[in-house]
Amino acid sequence: MNQTPSVPLDLAIVIVNYNTSALLADCLRSIFASDLGGLSLAVCVVDNASADDSVAMTRAEFPQARLLANATNAGYPQANNQGLRYFGYGDAAAGGDAPRYALLLNPDTVLPPAALAEMLAFMEAHPQAGVAGPKLVRLDGSLDKACRRSFPTPESSLWHLMKLDRLFPRSRRFGRYGLTYLDPDEVTQVDAIVGAFMLVRREAIVQAGLLDETFFMYGEDLDWAKRITDAGWQVWYNPQVIVTHIKEAASRHSYRARVEFYRALIIFYEKHYRLTTPFWMDWLIRGGVAFFGGLDLLGRRLRGLRPQVETGPRPIT
Repeated sequence: MNQTPSVPLDLAIVIVNYNTSALLADCLRSIFASDLGGLSLAVCVVDNASADDSVAMTRAEFPQARLLANATNAGYPQANNQGLRYFGYGDAAAGGDAPRYALLLNPDTVLPPAALAEMLAFMEAHPQAGVAGPKLVRLDGSLDKACRRSFPTPESSLWHLMKLDRLFPRSRRFGRYGLTYLDPDEVTQVDAIVGAFMLVRREAIVQAGLLDETFFMYGEDLDWAKRITDAGWQVWYNPQVIVTHIKEAASRHSYRARVEFYRALIIFYEKHYRLTTPFWMDWLIRGGVAFFGGLDLLGRRLRGLRPQVETGPRPIT
């Protein structure tokens, strides 16, 4: 089922891993047990200097997967770009040699047998879709709310920082950050989906380019979706396919993960909205991130968390 990039492929899967050996093994097993219906795929695991046995496990148990082992933690977007370039995507890609679709997949996901085939069929049925993602559920069956998103505009980000989206989740104004007012079982065109399972069309990658490595572990999926939609493509949420996402496996309880979350908010805002934002709103956004982010980080310090260097592939939530 796995092929080398020299053979034309339908799907290239890139998995960025950090210290999640057991979860990575479950994820890879589910991939290689998939019922593809004749479709071809290849898998590239990019390990961000894990301290556990992730590299040895992948080499021993999944020799059909390409393994790129980094000596240091390169961050989530840079590591994904390594995998994408391995498959032929990038600025120089003319679109002919790279696989028709690329999938960014987190190692803490488990795929049902038909998930990949059904998601590719969905993309084929929606030719204007540059990006699509499934319904992601947690181990307890609850919805991973990050699996369909709007872009964090200055207004929606402010409501999110003030936690008004939690107070009024059904409100189209206050709930826009996480689209909490939408039916989670309805196929919907959205602004963005999460990088835990992000299926992207080759032509969209060629037009938009690769992930922005200014980000480290948050926001790069939103930024990619923004650039792809700016290039004229659509982003779709397809809850007819359900994938289990354990979530935060590599960054749980990480102080630095929260620092990177707030840093990503500012990077995204400055890149896409600052030039068109009134002065008073610019002040509110920056002040809001500093104030509410500072309170959050202070609370975490008081609970015993300290800055850490370890970070993992967790999307912005």
